[in-house]
Amino acid sequence: GVFPADEVIRKRLLIDGDGAGDDRRINLLVKSFIKWCNSGSQEEGYSQYQRMLSTLSQCEFSMGKTLLVYDMNLREMENYEKIYKDIENSIAAAHEKISECKKQILQAKRIRKNRQEYDALAKVIQHHPDRHETLKQLEALGKELQHLSHIKENVEDKLELRRKQFHVLLSTIHELQQTLENDEKLSEAEESQETQMETETKQ
Repeated sequence: GVFPADEVIRKRLLIDGDGAGDDRRINLLVKSFIKWCNSGSQEEGYSQYQRMLSTLSQCEFSMGKTLLVYDMNLREMENYEKIYKDIENSIAAAHEKISECKKQILQAKRIRKNRQEYDALAKVIQHHPDRHETLKQLEALGKELQHLSHIKENVEDKLELRRKQFHVLLSTIHELQQTLENDEKLSEAEESQETQMETETKQ
C-alpha cells in the first residue's frame, strides 16, 4: 500500500539510523568480507572483493557528503550569528534613537505648554475689566443670587405643603379602606347570623 510521507520517513529512520544508510552499508560490508574469507573459488572471491570496494566507495561518498553538509551548516551558523549581531546592533541603535526622540518630544511639550500659558495669561490681562466694572458685575450677581434664593425658598415651601397634603390624603385613604373592611366584616357576620337563624327556624 501507499504510506504517508511522515510514516515513510519514520520507518527509514528506524531502519537506517540517521537515514543515510550507513548502518546498512557497514552490515553489507561485513557480510561481503565474511563471504570473501569463505569464498571457494577465485572468481567468487574477486566478485566479493569488488562488492567490498563498491560498498567502501559508497561509505566514503556518504562520509564526504556528510562533511560537506557539516561545513555548510557551520558556515550557515556563522552567517546567522553575524546577522544576529547586526540585528542586535540595529536594535540598540533604534533604542538610542527612540530615547533621544522621547527627550525631544518632552522638551517640545514643555515649550508648547509654556507658550499656551503665556498666551492665556496675556489674554486675561488684555481683557481684564477695571475695578468699577467688576464691582457692578458683583452687585448684579449678588442681587440675582438673592432672587434665586427667594425662589428656592418658595419652591421648598410648596414642596413641604404638598408633602403634608399628600400625607393627609394617604392617611384618609388608609382610614377609608379600614372602614370599608370593617363594614364588610360586619356584613358577613350579619349574613352568617341570618343564615343560622333561618336554619334553626326550619328545624
